[in-house]
Amino acid sequence: MKKKHANTYDASDILVLEGIEPVRRRPAMYIGGTDKAGLHHLVWEILDNAIDEVINGYATTITVELDATRDGIRITDNGRGIPVEPHPKYNKSALEIVMTTLHAGGKFDSGSYIHSGGLHGVGASVVNALSRFLEVRVKRGGAEWLQTYRAGVPQGPVKRIGTARGTGTSVYFRPDPAIFGKQVAFDPAVLKEALEAKAYLHKGLNLIFRDGTSGQTHHFVHEQGIQEFLVKLVAERGRKPTADFVFYLDRKLTGENGKARPSEAGFGLEVALQWTDEPAEFVRSFVNGVATPSGGTHEIGLRAGIVKAVRNYIDTHQLAPKGLTLQAEDIREGLAAVLSVLVLNPQFQGQIKERLNNPEVQGWVDSAVRPALEKFLNENQSIAEALVGRMILAARAREASREASKAVMRKSAVSHRLNLPGKLADCQSTDPTVSELFIVEGDSAGGTAKQGRDLKTQAILPIRGKVLNTEELTLAKVVENKELADLVKVLGCGIGKDFDIRKLRYHKIILLMDADVDGFHISTLLLTFFFRHLPELIRRGHVYLAQPPLYRIDLGKEVRWAGTDEEKRAILADVRGTIKPTISRFKGLGEMFPHQLRETTLNPATRRLLRVELHDELLTDRTFHELMGKRADARYAFLMANAGLADNLDV
Repeated sequence: MKKKHANTYDASDILVLEGIEPVRRRPAMYIGGTDKAGLHHLVWEILDNAIDEVINGYATTITVELDATRDGIRITDNGRGIPVEPHPKYNKSALEIVMTTLHAGGKFDSGSYIHSGGLHGVGASVVNALSRFLEVRVKRGGAEWLQTYRAGVPQGPVKRIGTARGTGTSVYFRPDPAIFGKQVAFDPAVLKEALEAKAYLHKGLNLIFRDGTSGQTHHFVHEQGIQEFLVKLVAERGRKPTADFVFYLDRKLTGENGKARPSEAGFGLEVALQWTDEPAEFVRSFVNGVATPSGGTHEIGLRAGIVKAVRNYIDTHQLAPKGLTLQAEDIREGLAAVLSVLVLNPQFQGQIKERLNNPEVQGWVDSAVRPALEKFLNENQSIAEALVGRMILAARAREASREASKAVMRKSAVSHRLNLPGKLADCQSTDPTVSELFIVEGDSAGGTAKQGRDLKTQAILPIRGKVLNTEELTLAKVVENKELADLVKVLGCGIGKDFDIRKLRYHKIILLMDADVDGFHISTLLLTFFFRHLPELIRRGHVYLAQPPLYRIDLGKEVRWAGTDEEKRAILADVRGTIKPTISRFKGLGEMFPHQLRETTLNPATRRLLRVELHDELLTDRTFHELMGKRADARYAFLMANAGLADNLDV
């Protein structure tokens, strides 16, 4: 065969990927990635198909069984069962078409499914394509049917294997290590949490989780649905309700007899909400039973409806305080809500359904929530007055925070050089895109870093001791702290309502701490501050963690550096001949010479930096809240679960 020239480009260069081959070539396009989240997304797709049977009234029980080895899982429902008879057009079993053909299924019109959370004919075939083994068992028409697949390829036709009572579908699959890596392992805790959430969202659903790793069986049934879910979430966050009530609205029910009726284009809504003593608002939202961690138009409609209802109540009863304007953020401060909507044709942002984009849903949710909540407030005035009082306090705290923030900004220089804290060793460059700020633990390490840095582009800001834990502090309290106020001043971008990313003085903000427990703690405290009060710096990729070495290893004339015990062992394993290694362990950055710190940690050509990224803001929010908040039980549970990883910590 004649070899083509690299610069030629003709029709023969066009590659046509058929069937489910595109999924194996580009799995991230379909499940978001091949990491832990992508692995579990396979479960959610099959589970969502079973939930669709529940939503549409065809199933009542779902069973999820995890293998003891954690690399295989079975999901069974008692729904109608996937059709197995030959498709009239393609002359093969409908089951095989569903499992092996993208965009094939019963969810493209409203005849078979009124509401659906699956990938509209993509989910089952994608899971099949990414599994080294998958089997489907279907009970239908008094018989049980079976088909197996490897990497999405059928291993034979759909065959009848016996008689059966009832109906339903059972899918067992093992993800392909060639796609997800050798250590394919589902997390029982992640599965359990997600399954319990599904049970809350669908009142009366019997959801069973058999955990093969522990031998335990968990039954999830919640007759009160999202009302119970809200109470649980608020308690888990260690918060107390402002008033003892839960507002609940179910738009799918109407009249005294509670009979279901069709609503706008198949739209349905359930919402439970209350206000708590938490400084921020907290909303968990779902569309057709699928979590939407990035929100969307349904959340926008909810927030708008709540604000309008409260403002109408305040205006009607003339409760507005003189000289103080209640803003939307004041009204929503402390709000805790669970929102679940049913939409006939949901339009999601991205294949993995993190955000709802249907513009019409915003108006539907707004028009449903506003009159119902306003009616509730008028009928429960003691509760309403307690809520309004809390909102007024929030407005006054916001004003105080704004004044404090202005004071910080007034002390900050418009110029790149004036009125900055004296302990800052600034760089010469006035170009933020090349300027780096190292936040360094202690004056000793700060002195070493100042001597080892590149004077043109690298600034050093030493901090003393451990900074304030800002997890549950208001902005007003944060800016009263001198260390953090100085940091805000040095960054130049302001904070709170005065935040302006265009004024950021350094496009790399690098946390440089000792490679020990105290250093990790200080880094965590600073990350808490950035996540809670300057999150845009993390979202835009400006925050980094430096990776200073823990060991210096001398191998004759060669010097090697190791940041962890694993790296040290790997270096020593490569030692050959009669060379006797000499190992030095650094107890802190201050023990290093300036040229050593420059070579290992400061020099862009030789250093290692970790960029701080937000992959799942909802999970990150919960992690910070549990580990840095007031609840000791959450930290205790985390420590017990991860105690085995702490055998090498410094003491």
